Amino acid sequence: MTMVSPLSLGEVLELTPKKFGDDRGFFSETYNHESYSIAGITHEFVQDNHSHSAAKGVVRGLHYQLTPRAQDKLVRVVRGAILDVAVDIRKSSPTFGHWVSLVVSAEKWNQIFVPKGFAHGFVTLEPNTEVIYKVTALYSPEHDRSIRFDDPAIGIHWPDVGEFQLSEKDRNAPLLADAAVFD
Repeated sequence: MTMVSPLSLGEVLELTPKKFGDDRGFFSETYNHESYSIAGITHEFVQDNHSHSAAKGVVRGLHYQLTPRAQDKLVRVVRGAILDVAVDIRKSSPTFGHWVSLVVSAEKWNQIFVPKGFAHGFVTLEPNTEVIYKVTALYSPEHDRSIRFDDPAIGIHWPDVGEFQLSEKDRNAPLLADAAVFD
């Protein structure tokens, strides 16, 4: 059974699947619809994404898609480590603009579930980090949005990883105050 722990923003969850190992290696069921449904994650995942970051300090995010193509995400790391961040961008939420973070790593073998209504991003803590994540809606360029990872109004405490490496899209992302968000 997968261990499930709510984070400080209760809809965002840490999940840690069991891992069985011996001298040959290990086996782990990283996703099982039935056991995840028991844990409250009843979503239908429709796409798997895989990213590789060659260097420490690569920032990806803060990303989200607007309704009707909003995405829930189940994120895990198969090599290396990230600091994963979720920001509540639901205007009607009492925690609007608040954020939560979690170190997700191959060593810890944990995952993070980020529901719709949250912007998502991460920074790599090790070189050659690989992240795999499931989403509940297909990628849609017309619904794709981002928010600046270093927006002072959000105030995320990013770790000291040297110089951040960002895509042009992430470097030019708007602040939360100027972004289209969820009602």
